[in-house]
Amino acid sequence: MSHTSTVAGPSSATSPCGSSPAVPPLVDGQVVVGSYPTYDKAQRAMDFLADQDFPVAKSAIIGSDLRTVETIVARLTWARAAAGGAGSGAWFGLLVSLLLGLFGSGANPVLLAVGGAVYGALFGAVFALVAYAGSRGRRDFVSRRDLVAARYDIVTEPDVADDARNLLIKHGWRTS
Repeated sequence: MSHTSTVAGPSSATSPCGSSPAVPPLVDGQVVVGSYPTYDKAQRAMDFLADQDFPVAKSAIIGSDLRTVETIVARLTWARAAAGGAGSGAWFGLLVSLLLGLFGSGANPVLLAVGGAVYGALFGAVFALVAYAGSRGRRDFVSRRDLVAARYDIVTEPDVADDARNLLIKHGWRTS
């Protein structure tokens, strides 16, 4: 599978909805030398090029067809909301108490740290429960959002494109 297209800046093509370019605008004159289904594979191919003393400063990894993926991790309950708030609050309380211990009076730093963590956990849990009650069940789940691309292209400047393409082909890194 050979990629020899040259990207010449913003495209005049439109997406099916007619509002934005179907081809992402890239740096003028860059050449696609390899395409990969995951960022990890593109990153490993770029690392391989760097190991071969290829001038990687003349290249980039560009993700195309971006989409947001929200993975549901768990159902949000009163207990989970309180525990999450307590954990965050404990860390915040510990940080504040350590800063006070460094710049404050001469209190026992261990007692100060434990007290800060305990009070932080208490206030964090209360604030998290108030926030959860305020949501009125509109978002009763915990999730993680990721921005992923359908394809990741390695592009280079034209003067080094053949070198990059040959290195990637020679070592089987050009495509998935």
